[in-house]
Amino acid sequence: MAGQVAEQLAGLLQQAGSAVALTGAGISVPSGIPDFRSPGTGLWEKVDPMEVASIDSFRRDPVRFWSFYRPRFHALAEVEPNPAHAALAELERRGLIEGVITQNIDLLHTKAGSREVVEVHGSIASASCVECGAGYPHAELESIFDSRGVAVCTACEGPVKPDVVLFGEMLPPAALARAVELAERAELMLCVGSSLEVHPVAGLPRLTLERGGSLAVITQGSTPYDSAAAVRMNGDVAADLEAVLSFL
Repeated sequence: MAGQVAEQLAGLLQQAGSAVALTGAGISVPSGIPDFRSPGTGLWEKVDPMEVASIDSFRRDPVRFWSFYRPRFHALAEVEPNPAHAALAELERRGLIEGVITQNIDLLHTKAGSREVVEVHGSIASASCVECGAGYPHAELESIFDSRGVAVCTACEGPVKPDVVLFGEMLPPAALARAVELAERAELMLCVGSSLEVHPVAGLPRLTLERGGSLAVITQGSTPYDSAAAVRMNGDVAADLEAVLSFL
């Protein structure tokens, strides 16, 4: 049965004039990065995101904020892409998808070779001073931490925030506009490793559907779009995407 579904999705990819992938935390789980909401293992089961990953927590208690993010950034920088990331990069290389819209901040799509990567929640690639706007690439970030363990701007001594979207912040307008553009013209959207519950990104599949496109949902656990999906795969995301590639 799984092989038939993979073959069906391969056929949809070949027929689509325009296709795009939308990815969430689940695509990076095979790389060793925990997702956020899985029962028992999700990151937010261990910590309250509003206490460590919100813009309010950054402003209120930067020591606690960076005590959470600093080791996480170090760990993410060492992680390598898995076959699911490689499969999407290969689909783009073959001209079968236009690119990837991702909720992830881990840079793994870029590391895997994807060229069009729309990072709607930002990434760990850099950080910026919230007062003067000075930017710091990831490689320089460690050098600006003070004795409290807080990243401080060398130009104005203002607080430095990672260029990721925190709870309570708006998504980057340019990235969101590009994501909407790709979703609206897609004849097929592959939703990979996402619960499709976090808005506004969770509304992108609806844009594809409203314009006559189709959805393929490839993730473990239910999503609000399961009943609307033309294809539904719920195994290991890497194995599922590799199976699709085998029919192309």
